[in-house]
Amino acid sequence: MRKWLLSLLVLIVIVSGCSNDAEKGETGKGIEDPGEVAGKITVWGWDVAAETLKLSVDKFKEEYPDVEVEVEDFNSGDLYEKLTVGLVSKGSGMPDVILMEDERIPGYVNQFPEGFLNLSEMGYDKHKALFSEAKLENVMHEDSIVAAPWDIGPTGVFYRVDLFEEAGVNAEDIVTWDDYVKAGIQIKDKLGIKMLPIDIAKYDGVFSQMMQQQGTSYFNENDEIDLTSEEAVRSMEMVKKLYDNDLVLNNSGWDGIVTATVNGEVATVPYGAWYTGTIMDQAPDLKGKWDMFYLPQFSEGGTRYGNVGGSAILVSAYSKNKNAAYAFTEFFTTDVDTQLLGFEKYGLFPSLKSTYDSPILTGNSAYFNNKPIFKNFADIVSEVPKVNMNKYNAQASQIMANAQASVLLEGTPVQEALEKAEKQLVNEIRE
Repeated sequence: MRKWLLSLLVLIVIVSGCSNDAEKGETGKGIEDPGEVAGKITVWGWDVAAETLKLSVDKFKEEYPDVEVEVEDFNSGDLYEKLTVGLVSKGSGMPDVILMEDERIPGYVNQFPEGFLNLSEMGYDKHKALFSEAKLENVMHEDSIVAAPWDIGPTGVFYRVDLFEEAGVNAEDIVTWDDYVKAGIQIKDKLGIKMLPIDIAKYDGVFSQMMQQQGTSYFNENDEIDLTSEEAVRSMEMVKKLYDNDLVLNNSGWDGIVTATVNGEVATVPYGAWYTGTIMDQAPDLKGKWDMFYLPQFSEGGTRYGNVGGSAILVSAYSKNKNAAYAFTEFFTTDVDTQLLGFEKYGLFPSLKSTYDSPILTGNSAYFNNKPIFKNFADIVSEVPKVNMNKYNAQASQIMANAQASVLLEGTPVQEALEKAEKQLVNEIRE
């Protein structure tokens, strides 16, 4: 019933339109004098991200001593539900600053275009050069920055060094996805271990990583649905090849991935850089037994770089203290030491490029085979292809997970499954 009521509220706001500027209060004009910025702001986040936001407050107050910051920590699902209700009710109960996953930004900004501050108008454009083009693509709306970049997830294939050695597989020999399949078969035959985990019916993450490294996604640059492209067919065919060779562990959700990682049920995990924190935290006894190589390419000369996940900071247009909210957002996302806080404590990989020269990012990691694994991730940030994200990304991802299940578990031909998925997405968007 609660979900039904929430959907009804959303429908009402779409029909009635959003509030005018007078209802939201005056629009801020940027920070000219930090000494004039004062008052209290509330920031919403979740889990380790919220903890990082809390850790940043003391240093922020050194520059803005008259601003009081309260960080509220929610379950991410609860945060989005409360945020939606707040936007529907034209700002009631909303915070000043909101953490949001990149994939969620297009949906919220398109549905509530008057709900968030235009950061470009506040002067944030001057920081564009500090971030990669791929990250900036995720935080733009109609040529303006609507969210300040925070963390990102440059991708790689985490692998168990000891299992590779025991099976006689050299990670440096894995250049293409066919090489990856070949290595997986050898590991499975010798050790009886699967190559990678995939929640087949619920998560198309490996497929989407393959798509991004080819410079495409569910929608092309013109926002047209593109689920039957050559890249999509190539990616799903490779996922099928992995499955047909019995290399895929059909895990269940996040907990399933972590369990497979910790228990040695898989030899590799293709994922974002932030997964380093999870591995180190959940499997401390495997110190020195993990390493990383870049995503295999599809053919010679193809890119091996992608991104999974990431988040950004938005300012509510309903905030009664926009200057202070913007000041916190700008400081938090552009100060080097502040950006490194989340990485040092929780493995949240910063999008601020000036952090990449920090010793903590350039040095060797004792846990990861005494290799400069974080530098390796940082080195590819600017090489990650830009892809189009829009408000239907979450829908497209679930539909593609259904198509993936149809191909792998029911034997549906790849082309047929993708065509069906594309038609389904077209129909859902029209409705």
